[in-house]
Amino acid sequence: MKITIVGRQMDVPKGFYELAEKKLSKYDKFFKDDASAHITMRKRKNLEILEVTISSAGMMFRGEEEASTFQNALDEVMNSIERQLRKNKTRLGKRIREGVFPKEPTETEQLEDVVPAAIHDAPVRIKEFVFKPMSTEEAILQMNMLGHQFFVFLNEDTEKMNVVYLRKDEKYGLIIPKE
Repeated sequence: MKITIVGRQMDVPKGFYELAEKKLSKYDKFFKDDASAHITMRKRKNLEILEVTISSAGMMFRGEEEASTFQNALDEVMNSIERQLRKNKTRLGKRIREGVFPKEPTETEQLEDVVPAAIHDAPVRIKEFVFKPMSTEEAILQMNMLGHQFFVFLNEDTEKMNVVYLRKDEKYGLIIPKE
């Protein structure tokens, strides 16, 4: 696994790379050779914050923890990622029920979560992603693994950008482009 460590407004402590490499090596059995881990370290007041993102074959596992030391934060992040791996493994074994997605959403459902028309603030953070074609079920798994409320993906069946999202009633929604 390729490991990248970045210190935000700080230097990476000596010996931390070896510690991170040792801890992350136990996950090598779950990933292919293309796996990469990106670790971001920063300090805020008396807390040390560690963010770990592992990506492999289009899947991402992410954890962020605050602790008194980076070693404690790394232990907590590793527990978080291990839970995500276990959760992903059990979800892959199960199939999402048929009929989760309505064939055509009603007009009220389309207007349910409208974003304000005028947004005056500039983007706070910009991210770039490579979109690999995936099924709707795989997109839901990825969204849940990242802990997000929505996920943009390239639908492998239609080859168009789609969005899955978690509704307030704990069901999933799917936004597809109208032709």
